[in-house]
Amino acid sequence: MTVDVAQRADTAGDRVDHHRPRPWSIVWRLTARSWLNLVRIPAATIPMVIMPLFFTVAFAGAFSALVLIPGYPTDNILSWMGPFAALQGAAFTGLGASFALGRDIEGGFYDRLLLSPASRLSIAGANVFFVLFRTVIPVAIVLLIGAIGGMDIPAGILAAVMLLLGAWGVAAIAALWGMGVTYRIQKQSAGGLVQVGVFIAMFLSIGMMPVDLMQGWLPHVAKYNPMTYIMELARQGFIGEVAWESTWPGLVSIACGVTFFAIFAWRMFQRVTP
Repeated sequence: MTVDVAQRADTAGDRVDHHRPRPWSIVWRLTARSWLNLVRIPAATIPMVIMPLFFTVAFAGAFSALVLIPGYPTDNILSWMGPFAALQGAAFTGLGASFALGRDIEGGFYDRLLLSPASRLSIAGANVFFVLFRTVIPVAIVLLIGAIGGMDIPAGILAAVMLLLGAWGVAAIAALWGMGVTYRIQKQSAGGLVQVGVFIAMFLSIGMMPVDLMQGWLPHVAKYNPMTYIMELARQGFIGEVAWESTWPGLVSIACGVTFFAIFAWRMFQRVTP
């Protein structure tokens, strides 16, 4: 009798585990829902399409005379500003995750999602996974504009690979930072605070000017700003050849940034977990 009860309990447990959704299945379904939301809410698509276009044209036009400064790394302003615009677009893409999360929390969808049998890690990670897909769009836009405008790409395809790698890093960091803040505030209005943090980090890097040509306190901040090394990784193939000494600091910065903000986002996520 006892053995039969134990066997039935084991069988029931196996049945529950069998019907429990797999983490990757949840990630793919939430990613598909996010793509659908882009179609339903066109306003969510505008920043990741318009902003890289705006930054490329505006920066390349307004700061075109920078190439006349002795010691400037390139004589083609698009080769310098294009990658910066791509990373800005990637940052906007990452920030979109926090706005979408805030909308789901305010609308009650996230509460229903948390009550489902889906794993917590797959729920939290789906936003970041979707962001990596969307980041391809601003990078492609910048490369297209650069090709039309005559951007120099000495490293060829490898330059595009490094640019995409840097954009993925920025997008993932921005998404995790934004998700952590949104989990804490639990409103879409958290996006304003998230934007400030991301853009301060980007504009205090080598986005506009190399460290050697900066003056005052700016070079000291840029030298210790991890975003500087991500920018070097992403930009190197457009102003010269791709080299390991310009690559590994960016990879380390991405790894450290993703790890730090993933821990931050996970801790904030646990605050809203029932």
